[in-house]
Amino acid sequence: MKNVEYRTATSVQGGLIVMGGVPGVAAGTRVSLRDHAGRLRNGLVIRVSDEAVLVEVFEGTEALDLERTWVRFLDEPFRLPLSRDIMGRIFNGAGQPRDGRPPIISAERRNINGEALNPAARAYPREFIQTGLAAIDGMNSLTRGQKLPIFSGGGLPHNRVAAQIVRQAKLLGEEASDFVVVFAAFGVSSTDARFFQESFEDSGVLNRVVMFLNLADEPVIERLLTPRAALTAAEYLAYDLDYHVLVVMTDMTAYAEALREVAVLRGDVPARKGYPGYLYSDLAEIYERAGRIRDRRGSITLIPVLSMPSDDITHPIPDLTGYITEGQIVLSRDLHNQGVYPPVAVLPSLSRLMKDGIGKNYTREDHPHVASQLFASYAKALEVRGLAAIIGAEELSEADRRFLEFADAFERRFIGQGEDEDRSVYETLNLAWDLLSMLPPEALIRVSEEELAKYHKWQAVP
Repeated sequence: MKNVEYRTATSVQGGLIVMGGVPGVAAGTRVSLRDHAGRLRNGLVIRVSDEAVLVEVFEGTEALDLERTWVRFLDEPFRLPLSRDIMGRIFNGAGQPRDGRPPIISAERRNINGEALNPAARAYPREFIQTGLAAIDGMNSLTRGQKLPIFSGGGLPHNRVAAQIVRQAKLLGEEASDFVVVFAAFGVSSTDARFFQESFEDSGVLNRVVMFLNLADEPVIERLLTPRAALTAAEYLAYDLDYHVLVVMTDMTAYAEALREVAVLRGDVPARKGYPGYLYSDLAEIYERAGRIRDRRGSITLIPVLSMPSDDITHPIPDLTGYITEGQIVLSRDLHNQGVYPPVAVLPSLSRLMKDGIGKNYTREDHPHVASQLFASYAKALEVRGLAAIIGAEELSEADRRFLEFADAFERRFIGQGEDEDRSVYETLNLAWDLLSMLPPEALIRVSEEELAKYHKWQAVP
């Protein structure tokens, strides 16, 4: 069928072409269109029936003369050319260069949909990845092979946080040089795309980053390809070249909206809030490509960023994402309004695999206890803050006033940090002890006596 061109287009609907009389075509097949002027356009088969084949055209269907349009079905899915040369490059969602440099020439071309992974071949995620953000490294640590999403809201600085993680993320120890980042942004504005590119270039990290950018005014169908192309590149770097890969993707809400739009075009029956019933399995298909494989040195760690419509954490996108992934980092609008950056709400945030990546041999032996104590002390401090709002701070006991001071210092000094401030995990833990030293030893029941003697700097008021 690769060598056969059809002129059986019957109608055009927006960016779709309806083809008749085409036997043996599979959904997901790549398509090449040649218009009356000889220009080539790319497409993808999104639905097949006995009567017609529905093709989404990437470049749109404007000025197409149906009687003089030739369509060739390529009998293959989208494939991504891969080599070491992808490092430091910027591509569009379909894997074509958008940095003005030549395309990747390689005999290695892989299906962007990936291959099925035997669950029994998975290795358990372990070992610490440092993001340079104290609220994550100290209390919701990221481990190698984990899927840890960032839940944000409209107008919150999730893109700035994502860019900072890309700039600062690193491994500790001997394998630090084997760490690379794959960054994918889809449905973003030209301003945001330029911000990401300039941020990585100016900080000097672009040479260890592979970027995939799909803009808001580019084809919707390309938005569905972007995360798959990024993960295909990550799999090549991890399992063929033995790198430890961190994949950062923003914004999964734009991806889900694109999926809903294509589902409407296909005529799929809508489910919850208009999203197709297969939204869960589609997201799982993406998220589950992260992880570690037995007897393979490389690994893939995933941080998907998603903005929650109306700040609703029960919305289908964050709700289903929470089922598939191992925790979440939640950004707070209240902290953002107070001028705290990054506005990480540590109490609703969670890293389910944190315990397997911290402590002795990974970070520092006191890390698990310090994190637990910070959670407990901050939760108590917020209770005191709520009480002070009712009865007034002057009516609080001396012990409660210390917790109130601790809450303010914790938000300002521990959660809050500069956009270019890269804290090591040891700086984060030392800062945690400085803040915990604002509280008397008897109030710290999650740490050991030995840790108190070694790190606590309490000075009782005479």
